[in-house]
Amino acid sequence: MSIEVTNLSFAYGNREVLRDLNFSIPDGCLVNVLGPNGVGKSTLFRCILGLNPHYSGSILVNGKDLRALSVRQRAREISYIPQSHASVYDYEVIDVVLMATGSELKLLGTPGPEQLQRAHAALERIGIEHLAHRTYTQISGGEQQLVLIARALAQNARTIIMDEPTSALDYGNTVRVLSCVRQLAREGLSIVQSTHNPDHAFLYSDQTMVLSEGRLRAFGDPKDVITSELISELYHVEVEVNSLYGDKVRVCVPLSEVD
Repeated sequence: MSIEVTNLSFAYGNREVLRDLNFSIPDGCLVNVLGPNGVGKSTLFRCILGLNPHYSGSILVNGKDLRALSVRQRAREISYIPQSHASVYDYEVIDVVLMATGSELKLLGTPGPEQLQRAHAALERIGIEHLAHRTYTQISGGEQQLVLIARALAQNARTIIMDEPTSALDYGNTVRVLSCVRQLAREGLSIVQSTHNPDHAFLYSDQTMVLSEGRLRAFGDPKDVITSELISELYHVEVEVNSLYGDKVRVCVPLSEVD
């Protein structure tokens, strides 16, 4: 298993945010996490990444207890792609990707030929090798998000956490990023990403996790999990789930817009 979570709870002071979560994510699986704002999605990710260490319960990453791992050891097991990344300096794209290899270097060390080769291979795998020597701050938002995916690959971790990776992207770049992520899962990586769009879960995920008020409301095949009743309850918008193309695709339609 890529991630195993048992009896996970977390609180900010007296405010409990996560309550007794139990789930496991197999290797080579793309999981979409759904839920309204404030239900604990980002907090869950921070616990899995070791950024919120004061949780109760246990988290295993690739069979290893998260609490027993150092920062360097965690970086070898799991990588993180934030919603957006604003670079302070005008780094070249290849330098942004090379930052992922820092856990392998000694203090004040510099990447060597092996790390450079891996960074170029990651860019090529994502299909953006031609951007290697472009300035990161001067490429589009969609291209920047693909660079962050390449950086996660160069980190050489088996598991990737993505926090709303398409929240600021246009339609075309959203499709490109999510198609890329799905392909990486098919190649054996385990990827957990949050989204506010149920249609993304239908189109791209192997499994869908639904959080509600800090609890695990549902987890499984998106066609079983995402129902019109559940989405209407979660988001307080009455929807109908429709099937298209012989049930290869399902979409949520807000009924208020078609009445």
